[in-house]
Amino acid sequence: MPTDWEQIREVVNTHLDQQSPELLKINQSLHTNPELAYKEFFAHDTISNFLEKQGFTTARKTYGLDTSFEATIGTGGRLVIICAEYDALPDIGHACGHNLIATSSIAAFLGAAHAMKTLGIDGRLRILGTPAEEGGGGKARLIKAGAFSPPEDIAAAIMAHPVPKHAIGGIAGLAALDLIASHKFRVEFTGKSAHAAGEPWNGTNALDAAVGAYNNVSMLRQQIRPEERVHGVFEVGGTVPNVIPDYTRMNWYVRAPTTAQGEKLQTRVHACIDAAATATGCSHNYIVADTYKHVISNPTLCEQYVEDMAQVGEKVLAKIDQQLVASTDMGNVSHECPSFHGSFSIPAPDDAALHSRIFAAAAGKPEAHEAAMKSAKGMAMMAMRLIVDEQFAAQVRKDFDRRND
Repeated sequence: MPTDWEQIREVVNTHLDQQSPELLKINQSLHTNPELAYKEFFAHDTISNFLEKQGFTTARKTYGLDTSFEATIGTGGRLVIICAEYDALPDIGHACGHNLIATSSIAAFLGAAHAMKTLGIDGRLRILGTPAEEGGGGKARLIKAGAFSPPEDIAAAIMAHPVPKHAIGGIAGLAALDLIASHKFRVEFTGKSAHAAGEPWNGTNALDAAVGAYNNVSMLRQQIRPEERVHGVFEVGGTVPNVIPDYTRMNWYVRAPTTAQGEKLQTRVHACIDAAATATGCSHNYIVADTYKHVISNPTLCEQYVEDMAQVGEKVLAKIDQQLVASTDMGNVSHECPSFHGSFSIPAPDDAALHSRIFAAAAGKPEAHEAAMKSAKGMAMMAMRLIVDEQFAAQVRKDFDRRND
């Protein structure tokens, strides 16, 4: 296999520069058509159609999910999986910039695939559509369905996430976007309805149970660690004021730096909720969703990304000293196989934060697209190194094997 990395880089970068105008169209079409978890039908079809026009055989509705897809080239050697996200948030659209994640992942796949074909490089490269990152646990479902199996055959799974440039000190990105674990669940309270004025004593108020649970957790927050988070919303709170609510439902996230620490905090949160149910005389039921595990970064992948991004004029840090207090189901993947979950920064106003309308607007700008394309060049080179360089791939696997779960 060729080991002229500058030749490979030239082939990758030239091809991606040529593809950028078409990828901008994909990017902007996703941005203007935001879709929620497991409903990303436009994105699924748009990306699949584009890949097929590029000459790739694309499997649709893969692994039992209507909005997952995959395209693979090569039949032997180490497998690199590039993960693409494309779901949005209710009401505020692509306020987490998943249109840019999709763009960078597609581009990284195109660049590496073109280099493999042009230079006759053997190996396996796959782009995998991963729906429902925003609370739906799409990657957790994909893991269960076998998308990352057998894990020992996967050299690495890679992707990168946009962040506001000011949030990371004005640099171009972080190689290790270390995010924390998130335990997700809903709780239903069931009471007994009654006329709120005529005979309230005959009712059992499920709204009081939900309010009590919220207040209990609010008191708990004073005694949790600074890096821990608990937040919840009322999804069902009753119907009309003159009817004692007999049913309410809340949605909760419990976050901590590690999955195990999150489990301990969740036990304390459940105690707050259980106490509210007892105090009001309501019954309650937990509806548990897939946990988002904490991200395990791979030092070898991160350090190499920093070097390759420097070659396209971008200053990226390998890591920072503290975890960022957010979560992703890419964390689950990082517990299955070597993984890269980096970030690239995009220009945004100083008051732009992830999950805000301001960041959603910034994610649709041409400057954000350019940042995504530069990140794609770095990820394409990462994929090529994993496929070509035996020693590099072995070190990546060694990093993964000595991880601390």
